[in-house]
Amino acid sequence: MERGIYEIVDTESLVPAEHLLRKIDAAINWNKLYDIVEPLYCEDHGRPSIDPVVLFKMVLIQHLYGLPSLRRTAEEVSLNVAYRWFLGYRLQEETPHFSTISYNFKHRFTLDTVNQIFDWILSEIAEAGYLYTYTVFVDGTHIKANANNKKVVKEEVEVEAKRYAEELMEEVNTDRIAHGKKPFATEEEETDENEDNDPPSKSKKKRDNTSKKKLKKRKKEAKKKTVTKSTTDPDAGMFVKGDHKKQMAYEAHTVCNQHGYVLEVEVTPGNVHDSVAFDDVYDKLVEKHPEVKTVVADSAYKTPHICKKVFEDGRELYAPYTRPKTMEGGHEWWKYVYDEILHNQP
Repeated sequence: MERGIYEIVDTESLVPAEHLLRKIDAAINWNKLYDIVEPLYCEDHGRPSIDPVVLFKMVLIQHLYGLPSLRRTAEEVSLNVAYRWFLGYRLQEETPHFSTISYNFKHRFTLDTVNQIFDWILSEIAEAGYLYTYTVFVDGTHIKANANNKKVVKEEVEVEAKRYAEELMEEVNTDRIAHGKKPFATEEEETDENEDNDPPSKSKKKRDNTSKKKLKKRKKEAKKKTVTKSTTDPDAGMFVKGDHKKQMAYEAHTVCNQHGYVLEVEVTPGNVHDSVAFDDVYDKLVEKHPEVKTVVADSAYKTPHICKKVFEDGRELYAPYTRPKTMEGGHEWWKYVYDEILHNQP
């Protein structure tokens, strides 16, 4: 076997005509990327940077071919002739180091930059006539985090109020006022009332001698919960479901159309329920694609709040049938009887 042979070759002839990267390169106008990242670069300071299009192309190669890391991607780009051709590098030209890509995506390119590119790709698909957005599908996918399950700590965090709690309270109070009843006090109003220095009214009930300061402290402590937090990846959440192995993970809440094009995505820690993340991903979706008419989701999204939100927007929600649930020790749902006479009474 002969090695170390010098040969004059044309890199264009080494890449097959039907190669996927040839098709992608012919279909995309990469100059659009320069317009998006132009505000992130300086024309007259610092040494010449690596072409931003090259950096984005390398990340595209990583995801297209399932390469596990940027380090592996940089190695493959250096060895693969088709990858070099796609990036515009000669056979003996040094390709970008993986740390260069990592640094740029961590310190230069912002979340807004990525979102602009995402929207640009969707707009290109729409202009080509392939983007159908009248019916969308919503689901969440867990992604294992690169974190050691043994390096965790227990941490107390405040319980976040349900997003729809304030909206629900407003509707309840509106209904109570309409029926001549006193509206319920909000949490802020209750706090102000407790801190009022007016003398307490006489009551037959036994007086609670607990100080207001202690009561306030107890109420604050009751609104906290203990969570498992990773020391190596604090943004991840502990994911436990069914027979799955307990692990730190993220969850990508994704909206796609019937052809599999991703229209919107929201990434949360793995311990955030699908129904909790729905509002964020749904609001961003309908803002960009108001023409959406039907939302298809699994049973995790079948909550009263989500149903109400989608129906009030004039859209349809399709979710699988779930059996009526009754809390343990409660009355079975089939024992209730509708009373039309009592229902019509004021």
